[in-house]
Amino acid sequence: MSNSWILTAPRIQAPLEPEFRPAVLANRTFRNAARATGNPRPLVLGLQRGDGSVSRYETVILPEDHPQAKANLFYAERLLKFLLWQRGACKVYVGGSEPVGQYLAECYKEGGSRAFDATFMGEQVYEHPFEVICCTVAQTPPTRETTRPLGRHLEGCRIGFDLGASDRKVSAVIDGEAVYSEEVIWEPRKQTDPKYHYEEVMASIRTAASKMPRVDAIGGSSAGVYINNRAMVASLFRGIPIERFGEVKDMFLRIGQELGVPLVIVNDGEVTALAGSMSLEDNGVLGIAMGSSEAGGYVTLDGNITGWLNELAFCPIDYNPEASVDEWSNDYGVGARYFSQQCVFRLAERAGLELPEGVTDAEKLKVAQDALHAGHEGARKIWESIGVYLGYGLAHYAEFYDLRHVLILGRCTSGDGGDIILNGAMDVIKREFPEIADNVNIQLPDEKSRRVGQSIAAASLPEL
Repeated sequence: MSNSWILTAPRIQAPLEPEFRPAVLANRTFRNAARATGNPRPLVLGLQRGDGSVSRYETVILPEDHPQAKANLFYAERLLKFLLWQRGACKVYVGGSEPVGQYLAECYKEGGSRAFDATFMGEQVYEHPFEVICCTVAQTPPTRETTRPLGRHLEGCRIGFDLGASDRKVSAVIDGEAVYSEEVIWEPRKQTDPKYHYEEVMASIRTAASKMPRVDAIGGSSAGVYINNRAMVASLFRGIPIERFGEVKDMFLRIGQELGVPLVIVNDGEVTALAGSMSLEDNGVLGIAMGSSEAGGYVTLDGNITGWLNELAFCPIDYNPEASVDEWSNDYGVGARYFSQQCVFRLAERAGLELPEGVTDAEKLKVAQDALHAGHEGARKIWESIGVYLGYGLAHYAEFYDLRHVLILGRCTSGDGGDIILNGAMDVIKREFPEIADNVNIQLPDEKSRRVGQSIAAASLPEL
């Protein structure tokens, strides 16, 4: 039987994509159906990472003899996909349903529909074979989460950098105040020589260093997965041949050693959340940066970060099987296609907006933003659509994070677009999810946050 009954249409449609089917609504429809049977079956997913820490997620599914029980497979596959990219794992325990466990094992084996994710999580991130283990609920490991403080060290002369796919930023920071900042357009994903990345990063560091009497520490942020200052996987280095990836994997360790100062680099989403927490002077912050892709980061209610990946760019938020497909992971409906300049570009044709070819993505986005500012109706519908996506997306994220604040920023929120996105998201939240509207503050960066900024927060990462 078809799973189409799960795909609940939103009350508020995206102007340019009425076929958008929010994950949050589909999940709620499915769980309500399971509970309505009077005999919902428990399903527990245990996600174990390379350090032995474990995330445990408990939900319900339809009884196996239910006429629509096949929907259990669709629900569990999309749920595990989200949890993997949010929390990370190289070993997944599926407790409570052997059919679901066997199905997920098929998806994540070599040649399966989620083979990309298995290779990414296993070989590349945790350097451990990826496994899916069927078990009982009782055999699913208990939660063993780890958290740690991040940054907030502003004393001394520091350099902070943020490496994006369209531009890189660097700041010279003395006792928490930026004395110099610069932004340089680049296109690192097209580069195949690791030397290019090393020289470009060093150029930014040397420029910032020249603006201070000395350098005490360096902190950086970048898209990708960084463990102990090593680039396990990073979209910036997508063009590097696999046989040379080791040269960029340890590049930041080498730079710190060469310069003789502490150097810390983490995922850009973590620094986004840290910057928000520092500026808001509060915790429970989810930061979402809409740039060349979507970056996510989270500061817990007690002010720490988790050992999670928070790679929201690859977490599904649209369950329509015909949704836009991400070119890297080859999966559909993931955040990068809705909360980044990729969304602007893919909706441009529907909006009747012609974007130039043969220019950088940053220049192409600027053309769309200029059209928005000039009153182009189609351009406005692009940003209105992103606002609708974000409203339903945030409701989905709120089921997986304890939130007080959501901070949205990044190149796509510059100019008129930021307010349109925010207003659209707020409208969805207030009308569809009032319980979230009453408890979560959603905002663009204020002036104080802009002063702290991504690169300044990055500068605070190393402890002297």
